[in-house]
Amino acid sequence: MAELLEQVLPDARSSGVTAWFLGSSSPLPGVGALEGPDDAMRGPDPNGEADGGDPLPPLPEDSCEDVKMDSSFVYIYTSGTTGLPKAAIVNQLRFWRGAMLLEACGVTEHDVVYSPLPLYHSAASLIGIGGCINLGATLVLRKKFSASHFWSDCRKHDVTVVQYIGELLRYLCNQPKRPGESEHGVRMAVGNGLRQDVWQDFLDRFGPIRVCEFYAATEGNIGLLNHRGKPGAIGYIGLLSKIMFPLAVLRYDMEKEEPWRGPEGWCERVRPGEVGLLVGYVTPRSPFSGYAGNRSQSERKLLHGVFRRGDVYFNTGDLIRVEHDGYVYFSDRTGDTFRWKGENVATLEVADVLSLTEQVAEVNVYGVTVPGHEGRVGMAALVLRDGRSSLDGAALARHVVLHLPTYARPRFLRIQEELEMTGTMKQRKVRLVSEGFDPGSMHDPLYVLDDAEGAYVPLTSSLYHKLVTGAVKL
Repeated sequence: MAELLEQVLPDARSSGVTAWFLGSSSPLPGVGALEGPDDAMRGPDPNGEADGGDPLPPLPEDSCEDVKMDSSFVYIYTSGTTGLPKAAIVNQLRFWRGAMLLEACGVTEHDVVYSPLPLYHSAASLIGIGGCINLGATLVLRKKFSASHFWSDCRKHDVTVVQYIGELLRYLCNQPKRPGESEHGVRMAVGNGLRQDVWQDFLDRFGPIRVCEFYAATEGNIGLLNHRGKPGAIGYIGLLSKIMFPLAVLRYDMEKEEPWRGPEGWCERVRPGEVGLLVGYVTPRSPFSGYAGNRSQSERKLLHGVFRRGDVYFNTGDLIRVEHDGYVYFSDRTGDTFRWKGENVATLEVADVLSLTEQVAEVNVYGVTVPGHEGRVGMAALVLRDGRSSLDGAALARHVVLHLPTYARPRFLRIQEELEMTGTMKQRKVRLVSEGFDPGSMHDPLYVLDDAEGAYVPLTSSLYHKLVTGAVKL
Protein backbone atom coordinates (compact mmCIF):
# COMPACT_ATOMS: atom_id res chain seq x y z
CA MET A 1 0.00 0.00 0.00
CA ALA A 2 2.95 2.33 0.58
CA GLU A 3 3.61 2.94 -3.12
CA LEU A 4 -0.08 3.66 -3.72
CA LEU A 5 -0.30 6.15 -0.86
CA GLU A 6 2.91 7.84 -1.93
CA GLN A 7 1.38 8.74 -5.30
CA VAL A 8 -1.51 10.70 -3.79
CA LEU A 9 0.17 11.98 -0.62
CA PRO A 10 1.11 15.46 -1.94
CA ASP A 11 -2.46 16.16 -3.07
CA ALA A 12 -3.85 14.76 0.18
CA ARG A 13 -1.62 16.96 2.32
CA SER A 14 -2.46 20.08 0.33
CA SER A 15 -6.12 19.34 1.03
CA GLY A 16 -5.53 18.97 4.76
CA VAL A 17 -5.82 15.16 4.79
CA THR A 18 -3.70 13.29 7.35
CA ALA A 19 -2.71 9.66 6.77
CA TRP A 20 -1.46 6.89 9.09
CA PHE A 21 -0.12 3.40 8.68
CA LEU A 22 -1.62 0.74 10.90
CA GLY A 23 1.38 -0.89 12.57
CA SER A 24 4.35 -0.27 14.84
CA SER A 25 6.20 1.79 12.23
CA SER A 26 5.59 3.64 8.98
CA PRO A 27 7.61 3.22 5.75
CA LEU A 28 6.93 6.78 4.56
CA PRO A 29 8.48 9.97 5.97
CA GLY A 30 5.93 12.24 7.56
CA VAL A 31 3.28 9.51 7.83
CA GLY A 32 2.54 8.49 11.40
CA ALA A 33 2.05 4.95 12.69
CA LEU A 34 -1.02 3.79 14.56
CA GLU A 35 -0.34 0.52 16.33
CA GLY A 36 -3.83 -0.13 17.60
CA PRO A 37 -7.23 1.40 18.37
CA ASP A 38 -6.11 2.36 21.89
CA ASP A 39 -3.20 4.48 20.64
CA ALA A 40 -3.57 8.23 20.49
CA MET A 41 -3.76 9.34 16.87
CA ARG A 42 -0.71 11.43 16.16
CA GLY A 43 -0.05 13.75 13.28
CA PRO A 44 3.02 13.80 11.05
CA ASP A 45 6.31 14.56 12.75
CA PRO A 46 7.33 18.15 11.91
CA ASN A 47 10.91 16.89 11.43
CA GLY A 48 9.82 14.43 8.75
CA GLU A 49 10.34 11.30 10.82
CA ALA A 50 8.12 8.35 10.10
CA ASP A 51 6.81 8.07 13.66
CA GLY A 52 5.85 10.65 16.20
CA GLY A 53 4.15 13.99 16.12
CA ASP A 54 1.86 15.67 18.58
CA PRO A 55 -1.54 14.16 19.37
CA LEU A 56 -4.15 15.42 16.97
CA PRO A 57 -6.72 17.76 18.49
CA PRO A 58 -10.28 16.44 18.65
CA LEU A 59 -12.61 17.44 15.86
CA PRO A 60 -14.83 20.43 16.70
CA GLU A 61 -18.35 19.44 17.70
CA ASP A 62 -19.79 21.43 14.82
CA SER A 63 -17.42 19.99 12.18
CA CYS A 64 -20.18 17.85 10.62
CA GLU A 65 -23.23 19.97 11.27
CA ASP A 66 -23.48 20.91 7.59
CA VAL A 67 -23.37 17.28 6.42
CA LYS A 68 -26.81 16.15 5.26
CA MET A 69 -28.07 13.00 3.57
CA ASP A 70 -27.83 14.73 0.19
CA SER A 71 -24.25 15.92 0.84
CA SER A 72 -21.57 14.45 -1.40
CA PHE A 73 -19.71 11.57 0.24
CA VAL A 74 -17.33 10.31 -2.44
CA TYR A 75 -16.77 10.19 -6.20
CA ILE A 76 -16.64 6.69 -7.68
CA TYR A 77 -15.78 6.14 -11.32
CA THR A 78 -18.12 4.03 -13.42
CA SER A 79 -16.70 0.88 -15.01
CA GLY A 80 -16.40 2.33 -18.49
CA THR A 81 -17.83 -0.71 -20.29
CA THR A 82 -19.36 1.45 -23.04
CA GLY A 83 -16.87 4.32 -23.11
CA LEU A 84 -14.74 6.47 -20.83
CA PRO A 85 -15.39 6.15 -17.08
CA LYS A 86 -17.34 8.98 -15.44
CA ALA A 87 -17.05 10.20 -11.84
CA ALA A 88 -20.39 9.34 -10.22
CA ILE A 89 -21.34 11.48 -7.23
CA VAL A 90 -22.26 9.28 -4.26
CA ASN A 91 -24.08 11.16 -1.51
CA GLN A 92 -24.43 10.23 2.15
CA LEU A 93 -27.83 8.57 1.60
CA ARG A 94 -26.50 6.29 -1.13
CA PHE A 95 -23.48 5.37 0.99
CA TRP A 96 -25.64 4.28 3.94
CA ARG A 97 -27.98 2.33 1.69
CA GLY A 98 -24.99 0.48 0.28
CA ALA A 99 -23.56 -0.08 3.75
CA MET A 100 -26.79 -1.73 4.89
CA LEU A 101 -26.89 -4.31 2.09
CA LEU A 102 -24.84 -6.96 3.92
CA GLU A 103 -27.15 -6.65 6.92
CA ALA A 104 -30.19 -7.03 4.64
CA CYS A 105 -28.67 -10.28 3.32
CA GLY A 106 -28.30 -11.68 6.83
CA VAL A 107 -24.61 -10.99 7.46
CA THR A 108 -23.86 -10.41 11.17
CA GLU A 109 -21.03 -9.07 13.31
CA HIS A 110 -19.79 -12.65 13.74
CA ASP A 111 -19.09 -13.11 10.02
CA VAL A 112 -15.74 -12.80 8.24
CA VAL A 113 -16.23 -11.15 4.84
CA TYR A 114 -13.70 -11.75 2.03
CA SER A 115 -13.41 -9.09 -0.67
CA PRO A 116 -10.84 -9.56 -3.46
CA LEU A 117 -12.43 -6.66 -5.37
CA PRO A 118 -10.87 -3.28 -6.24
CA LEU A 119 -11.50 -0.72 -3.50
CA TYR A 120 -12.22 2.01 -6.06
CA HIS A 121 -15.41 0.14 -6.96
CA SER A 122 -18.65 0.60 -5.05
CA ALA A 123 -19.02 -3.12 -4.29
CA ALA A 124 -15.86 -3.25 -2.19
CA SER A 125 -15.94 0.29 -0.81
CA LEU A 126 -19.61 0.98 -0.07
CA ILE A 127 -20.90 -2.55 0.46
CA GLY A 128 -17.75 -4.29 1.71
CA ILE A 129 -16.00 -1.70 3.87
CA GLY A 130 -19.16 0.27 4.65
CA GLY A 131 -21.15 -2.86 5.41
CA CYS A 132 -18.54 -4.29 7.78
CA ILE A 133 -18.22 -0.97 9.62
CA ASN A 134 -22.00 -0.85 9.94
CA LEU A 135 -22.12 -4.39 11.37
CA GLY A 136 -18.82 -4.54 13.22
CA ALA A 137 -17.91 -7.58 11.11
CA THR A 138 -14.39 -8.61 10.06
CA LEU A 139 -13.29 -7.74 6.52
CA VAL A 140 -10.48 -9.60 4.74
CA LEU A 141 -9.01 -7.69 1.77
CA ARG A 142 -6.86 -9.06 -1.03
CA LYS A 143 -4.90 -6.70 -3.26
CA LYS A 144 -5.86 -8.56 -6.44
CA PHE A 145 -8.29 -11.38 -7.16
CA SER A 146 -6.69 -14.78 -7.66
CA ALA A 147 -8.84 -17.71 -8.76
CA SER A 148 -6.15 -20.21 -7.75
CA HIS A 149 -5.79 -18.79 -4.21
CA PHE A 150 -9.45 -17.95 -3.57
CA TRP A 151 -10.44 -21.01 -1.54
CA SER A 152 -7.11 -21.30 0.29
CA ASP A 153 -7.59 -17.68 1.39
CA CYS A 154 -11.08 -18.52 2.62
CA ARG A 155 -9.79 -21.45 4.67
CA LYS A 156 -6.81 -19.50 6.02
CA HIS A 157 -8.93 -16.61 7.31
CA ASP A 158 -12.05 -18.59 8.33
CA VAL A 159 -14.14 -16.69 5.78
CA THR A 160 -17.92 -17.11 5.99
CA VAL A 161 -19.10 -14.55 3.39
CA VAL A 162 -17.52 -13.71 0.01
CA GLN A 163 -18.13 -10.78 -2.32
CA TYR A 164 -18.25 -11.20 -6.10
CA ILE A 165 -18.85 -9.08 -9.19
CA GLY A 166 -19.07 -9.78 -12.89
CA GLU A 167 -17.23 -12.86 -14.04
CA LEU A 168 -15.46 -13.67 -10.75
CA LEU A 169 -17.41 -16.84 -9.96
CA ARG A 170 -17.05 -18.03 -13.55
CA TYR A 171 -13.27 -17.84 -13.13
CA LEU A 172 -13.57 -20.08 -10.06
CA CYS A 173 -15.66 -22.61 -11.98
CA ASN A 174 -13.13 -22.62 -14.84
CA GLN A 175 -10.29 -23.59 -12.49
CA PRO A 176 -9.05 -27.21 -12.58
CA LYS A 177 -10.80 -29.30 -9.95
CA ARG A 178 -8.80 -29.84 -6.77
CA PRO A 179 -9.29 -32.35 -3.94
CA GLY A 180 -11.14 -30.85 -0.99
CA GLU A 181 -12.09 -27.65 -2.82
CA SER A 182 -15.59 -27.77 -1.32
CA GLU A 183 -14.18 -28.00 2.21
CA HIS A 184 -14.56 -24.44 3.45
CA GLY A 185 -16.66 -22.38 5.83
CA VAL A 186 -18.25 -20.05 3.28
CA ARG A 187 -22.01 -19.89 3.80
CA MET A 188 -22.93 -16.90 1.64
CA ALA A 189 -21.88 -15.08 -1.55
CA VAL A 190 -23.06 -11.48 -2.08
CA GLY A 191 -22.67 -9.70 -5.39
CA ASN A 192 -24.04 -8.93 -8.83
CA GLY A 193 -23.59 -9.96 -12.44
CA LEU A 194 -23.85 -13.74 -11.85
CA ARG A 195 -25.20 -15.50 -14.91
CA GLN A 196 -27.67 -18.31 -14.39
CA ASP A 197 -25.51 -21.06 -15.92
CA VAL A 198 -22.56 -20.14 -13.69
CA TRP A 199 -24.85 -19.87 -10.65
CA GLN A 200 -25.81 -23.54 -10.79
CA ASP A 201 -22.29 -24.71 -11.68
CA PHE A 202 -20.93 -22.80 -8.69
CA LEU A 203 -23.36 -24.41 -6.26
CA ASP A 204 -22.92 -27.91 -7.70
CA ARG A 205 -19.16 -27.69 -7.41
CA PHE A 206 -18.49 -25.74 -4.22
CA GLY A 207 -21.39 -26.70 -2.00
CA PRO A 208 -24.64 -25.26 -0.62
CA ILE A 209 -23.64 -21.60 -0.51
CA ARG A 210 -26.46 -19.07 -0.21
CA VAL A 211 -26.21 -16.62 -3.13
CA CYS A 212 -27.55 -13.09 -2.61
CA GLU A 213 -27.64 -11.40 -6.00
CA PHE A 214 -28.41 -7.68 -6.11
CA TYR A 215 -28.93 -5.05 -8.78
CA ALA A 216 -27.58 -1.52 -8.48
CA ALA A 217 -25.55 1.08 -10.33
CA THR A 218 -23.01 3.39 -8.71
CA GLU A 219 -24.78 6.50 -9.96
CA GLY A 220 -28.29 5.02 -10.07
CA ASN A 221 -31.29 5.43 -7.78
CA ILE A 222 -32.55 1.83 -7.92
CA GLY A 223 -31.60 -1.11 -5.74
CA LEU A 224 -32.99 -4.66 -6.02
CA LEU A 225 -32.12 -7.75 -3.99
CA ASN A 226 -32.68 -11.47 -4.53
CA HIS A 227 -31.98 -12.74 -1.02
CA ARG A 228 -33.92 -15.99 -1.50
CA GLY A 229 -31.41 -17.57 -3.86
CA LYS A 230 -33.66 -17.74 -6.93
CA PRO A 231 -31.17 -18.77 -9.67
CA GLY A 232 -30.80 -16.15 -12.38
CA ALA A 233 -32.91 -13.43 -10.73
CA ILE A 234 -31.20 -10.09 -10.11
CA GLY A 235 -33.80 -9.00 -7.56
CA TYR A 236 -37.33 -9.13 -6.28
CA ILE A 237 -39.91 -6.36 -6.39
CA GLY A 238 -42.03 -6.39 -3.26
CA LEU A 239 -43.86 -3.75 -1.27
CA LEU A 240 -40.72 -2.51 0.53
CA SER A 241 -38.67 -2.14 -2.64
CA LYS A 242 -41.51 -0.23 -4.31
CA ILE A 243 -41.49 2.25 -1.43
CA MET A 244 -37.70 2.63 -1.24
CA PHE A 245 -37.01 2.58 -4.98
CA PRO A 246 -40.03 3.66 -7.07
CA LEU A 247 -39.40 2.33 -10.55
CA ALA A 248 -41.02 1.46 -13.84
CA VAL A 249 -40.31 -0.89 -16.74
CA LEU A 250 -41.02 0.90 -20.02
CA ARG A 251 -41.77 -0.35 -23.49
CA TYR A 252 -38.61 0.19 -25.54
CA ASP A 253 -38.24 0.99 -29.25
CA MET A 254 -35.25 -1.08 -30.43
CA GLU A 255 -35.01 0.63 -33.82
CA LYS A 256 -34.94 4.17 -32.42
CA GLU A 257 -33.04 3.02 -29.31
CA GLU A 258 -35.27 5.02 -26.98
CA PRO A 259 -38.39 4.49 -24.84
CA TRP A 260 -41.55 4.09 -26.91
CA ARG A 261 -43.98 7.01 -26.66
CA GLY A 262 -47.62 7.01 -27.66
CA PRO A 263 -49.51 9.61 -29.73
CA GLU A 264 -49.78 11.93 -26.73
CA GLY A 265 -46.07 11.65 -25.95
CA TRP A 266 -46.27 9.47 -22.84
CA CYS A 267 -44.35 6.26 -22.19
CA GLU A 268 -46.02 2.93 -21.49
CA ARG A 269 -45.32 0.22 -18.92
CA VAL A 270 -44.79 -3.33 -20.17
CA ARG A 271 -46.80 -6.26 -18.86
CA PRO A 272 -45.32 -8.92 -16.52
CA GLY A 273 -43.03 -11.25 -18.45
CA GLU A 274 -42.26 -8.68 -21.16
CA VAL A 275 -38.82 -7.12 -21.63
CA GLY A 276 -38.60 -3.38 -21.07
CA LEU A 277 -36.33 -0.52 -20.03
CA LEU A 278 -35.77 -0.14 -16.28
CA VAL A 279 -36.08 3.45 -15.02
CA GLY A 280 -36.09 4.93 -11.53
CA TYR A 281 -38.33 7.79 -10.39
CA VAL A 282 -36.16 10.70 -9.22
CA THR A 283 -37.36 12.03 -5.85
CA PRO A 284 -35.68 13.56 -2.78
CA ARG A 285 -35.68 10.07 -1.21
CA SER A 286 -34.46 8.44 -4.42
CA PRO A 287 -32.20 11.05 -6.02
CA PHE A 288 -29.83 11.07 -8.96
CA SER A 289 -26.72 13.06 -8.08
CA GLY A 290 -25.17 12.86 -11.54
CA TYR A 291 -21.53 12.95 -12.60
CA ALA A 292 -18.96 15.37 -11.22
CA GLY A 293 -18.12 18.17 -13.63
CA ASN A 294 -20.14 16.62 -16.44
CA ARG A 295 -23.57 18.19 -16.59
CA SER A 296 -24.27 17.08 -20.16
CA GLN A 297 -23.59 13.42 -19.35
CA SER A 298 -25.74 13.72 -16.23
CA GLU A 299 -28.64 15.13 -18.23
CA ARG A 300 -28.39 12.33 -20.81
CA LYS A 301 -29.23 9.80 -18.08
CA LEU A 302 -32.58 11.48 -17.32
CA LEU A 303 -35.97 11.03 -18.97
CA HIS A 304 -38.48 13.86 -18.67
CA GLY A 305 -42.24 13.70 -19.04
CA VAL A 306 -42.45 9.92 -18.82
CA PHE A 307 -46.02 9.54 -17.54
CA ARG A 308 -46.97 13.15 -16.87
CA ARG A 309 -45.63 16.63 -17.34
CA GLY A 310 -42.75 17.45 -14.99
CA ASP A 311 -41.80 13.95 -13.83
CA VAL A 312 -38.16 12.82 -14.11
CA TYR A 313 -36.78 9.26 -14.28
CA PHE A 314 -33.23 7.91 -14.23
CA ASN A 315 -32.50 5.80 -17.31
CA THR A 316 -30.53 2.72 -16.23
CA GLY A 317 -29.91 1.64 -19.82
CA ASP A 318 -30.79 -1.91 -18.77
CA LEU A 319 -33.44 -4.11 -20.34
CA ILE A 320 -35.14 -6.40 -17.82
CA ARG A 321 -38.28 -8.43 -17.37
CA VAL A 322 -40.38 -8.78 -14.22
CA GLU A 323 -42.25 -12.06 -13.94
CA HIS A 324 -45.68 -12.47 -12.33
CA ASP A 325 -44.09 -13.66 -9.08
CA GLY A 326 -42.12 -10.41 -8.72
CA TYR A 327 -38.67 -11.79 -9.57
CA VAL A 328 -36.58 -9.63 -11.90
CA TYR A 329 -34.33 -10.97 -14.67
CA PHE A 330 -31.68 -9.09 -16.62
CA SER A 331 -32.02 -9.21 -20.41
CA ASP A 332 -29.36 -6.91 -21.90
CA ARG A 333 -27.87 -3.44 -22.04
CA THR A 334 -29.68 -1.14 -24.47
CA GLY A 335 -26.44 -0.44 -26.33
CA ASP A 336 -25.60 -4.15 -26.56
CA THR A 337 -28.88 -5.45 -27.97
CA PHE A 338 -28.94 -5.13 -31.76
CA ARG A 339 -31.27 -5.84 -34.69
CA TRP A 340 -30.55 -8.30 -37.50
CA LYS A 341 -32.97 -9.47 -40.19
CA GLY A 342 -35.65 -7.30 -38.55
CA GLU A 343 -35.35 -9.10 -35.19
CA ASN A 344 -33.95 -8.03 -31.83
CA VAL A 345 -30.92 -10.01 -30.64
CA ALA A 346 -30.11 -10.05 -26.91
CA THR A 347 -26.38 -10.62 -26.53
CA LEU A 348 -26.70 -12.19 -23.08
CA GLU A 349 -29.07 -14.91 -24.33
CA VAL A 350 -26.69 -15.78 -27.17
CA ALA A 351 -23.73 -15.83 -24.79
CA ASP A 352 -25.59 -18.21 -22.47
CA VAL A 353 -26.12 -20.67 -25.34
CA LEU A 354 -22.47 -20.54 -26.42
CA SER A 355 -21.33 -21.02 -22.82
CA LEU A 356 -23.08 -24.38 -22.66
CA THR A 357 -20.61 -26.00 -25.06
CA GLU A 358 -17.57 -27.92 -23.86
CA GLN A 359 -15.30 -25.87 -26.12
CA VAL A 360 -16.05 -22.41 -24.73
CA ALA A 361 -14.69 -21.05 -21.45
CA GLU A 362 -15.60 -17.37 -21.89
CA VAL A 363 -17.68 -15.49 -24.43
CA ASN A 364 -18.48 -11.88 -25.31
CA VAL A 365 -21.26 -11.32 -27.88
CA TYR A 366 -21.74 -8.09 -29.84
CA GLY A 367 -23.02 -6.80 -33.17
CA VAL A 368 -20.95 -5.54 -36.13
CA THR A 369 -21.98 -3.74 -39.30
CA VAL A 370 -21.65 -5.30 -42.75
CA PRO A 371 -21.70 -3.18 -45.94
CA GLY A 372 -24.97 -3.51 -47.81
CA HIS A 373 -26.90 -4.85 -44.81
CA GLU A 374 -29.21 -3.10 -42.38
CA GLY A 375 -28.68 -3.50 -38.67
CA ARG A 376 -25.80 -5.43 -37.13
CA VAL A 377 -24.85 -9.05 -37.48
CA GLY A 378 -23.90 -11.17 -34.48
CA MET A 379 -20.27 -11.80 -33.61
CA ALA A 380 -18.70 -13.49 -30.59
CA ALA A 381 -15.24 -13.28 -29.06
CA LEU A 382 -14.39 -16.65 -27.50
CA VAL A 383 -11.79 -18.01 -25.11
CA LEU A 384 -11.51 -21.76 -25.63
CA ARG A 385 -11.60 -24.13 -22.69
CA ASP A 386 -8.62 -26.10 -21.33
CA GLY A 387 -6.04 -24.40 -23.52
CA ARG A 388 -7.49 -25.69 -26.80
CA SER A 389 -5.56 -24.35 -29.78
CA SER A 390 -8.24 -24.90 -32.42
CA LEU A 391 -12.00 -24.72 -32.78
CA ASP A 392 -14.24 -27.61 -33.78
CA GLY A 393 -16.32 -25.47 -36.12
CA ALA A 394 -18.74 -28.22 -37.10
CA ALA A 395 -19.62 -29.16 -33.51
CA LEU A 396 -20.14 -25.56 -32.47
CA ALA A 397 -22.30 -24.86 -35.53
CA ARG A 398 -24.52 -27.85 -34.73
CA HIS A 399 -25.00 -26.54 -31.19
CA VAL A 400 -25.80 -23.01 -32.39
CA VAL A 401 -28.28 -24.17 -35.05
CA LEU A 402 -30.02 -26.42 -32.51
CA HIS A 403 -30.46 -23.77 -29.82
CA LEU A 404 -30.73 -20.40 -31.61
CA PRO A 405 -33.03 -19.04 -34.33
CA THR A 406 -31.40 -18.03 -37.61
CA TYR A 407 -31.27 -14.29 -36.86
CA ALA A 408 -29.61 -14.80 -33.45
CA ARG A 409 -26.81 -17.12 -34.57
CA PRO A 410 -23.40 -15.42 -34.45
CA ARG A 411 -22.14 -15.30 -38.03
CA PHE A 412 -18.59 -14.46 -37.00
CA LEU A 413 -16.30 -15.77 -34.26
CA ARG A 414 -13.07 -14.29 -32.94
CA ILE A 415 -10.79 -16.56 -30.89
CA GLN A 416 -8.80 -14.78 -28.17
CA GLU A 417 -6.41 -15.87 -25.43
CA GLU A 418 -8.27 -13.66 -22.96
CA LEU A 419 -11.20 -11.25 -23.10
CA GLU A 420 -10.72 -7.56 -22.46
CA MET A 421 -12.21 -6.69 -19.07
CA THR A 422 -12.67 -3.57 -16.97
CA GLY A 423 -11.03 -3.31 -13.55
CA THR A 424 -14.33 -4.50 -12.10
CA MET A 425 -14.43 -7.69 -14.18
CA LYS A 426 -16.99 -6.54 -16.72
CA GLN A 427 -16.55 -7.27 -20.40
CA ARG A 428 -15.59 -4.47 -22.79
CA LYS A 429 -17.27 -4.42 -26.19
CA VAL A 430 -16.35 -1.00 -27.63
CA ARG A 431 -13.01 -1.99 -29.19
CA LEU A 432 -14.37 -5.32 -30.44
CA VAL A 433 -17.25 -3.59 -32.22
CA SER A 434 -14.97 -0.99 -33.82
CA GLU A 435 -12.49 -3.62 -35.08
CA GLY A 436 -15.23 -5.64 -36.76
CA PHE A 437 -14.37 -8.85 -38.60
CA ASP A 438 -11.55 -7.87 -41.00
CA PRO A 439 -8.84 -10.58 -40.84
CA GLY A 440 -6.33 -8.10 -42.22
CA SER A 441 -6.62 -5.83 -39.17
CA MET A 442 -6.02 -8.38 -36.40
CA HIS A 443 -3.98 -11.46 -35.52
CA ASP A 444 -6.79 -13.34 -33.75
CA PRO A 445 -8.21 -16.33 -35.68
CA LEU A 446 -11.59 -15.51 -37.25
CA TYR A 447 -14.38 -17.85 -38.34
CA VAL A 448 -17.60 -17.38 -40.30
CA LEU A 449 -20.71 -19.57 -40.19
CA ASP A 450 -20.99 -21.40 -43.51
CA ASP A 451 -24.57 -22.64 -43.81
CA ALA A 452 -23.76 -24.88 -46.78
CA GLU A 453 -20.93 -26.61 -44.90
CA GLY A 454 -22.84 -26.65 -41.63
CA ALA A 455 -19.76 -25.41 -39.81
CA TYR A 456 -17.78 -22.38 -38.74
CA VAL A 457 -14.93 -22.13 -41.25
CA PRO A 458 -11.80 -19.92 -41.18
CA LEU A 459 -12.47 -16.39 -42.43
CA THR A 460 -9.79 -15.67 -45.04
CA SER A 461 -9.04 -12.31 -46.67
CA SER A 462 -10.54 -13.60 -49.91
CA LEU A 463 -13.77 -14.67 -48.21
CA TYR A 464 -13.91 -11.37 -46.29
CA HIS A 465 -13.70 -9.45 -49.58
CA LYS A 466 -16.56 -11.49 -51.04
CA LEU A 467 -18.70 -10.81 -47.96
CA VAL A 468 -18.21 -7.03 -47.91
CA THR A 469 -18.75 -6.73 -51.69
CA GLY A 470 -21.91 -8.82 -51.59
CA ALA A 471 -20.52 -11.67 -53.70
CA VAL A 472 -21.30 -13.98 -50.77
CA LYS A 473 -24.55 -13.41 -48.90
CA LEU A 474 -25.03 -13.63 -45.15
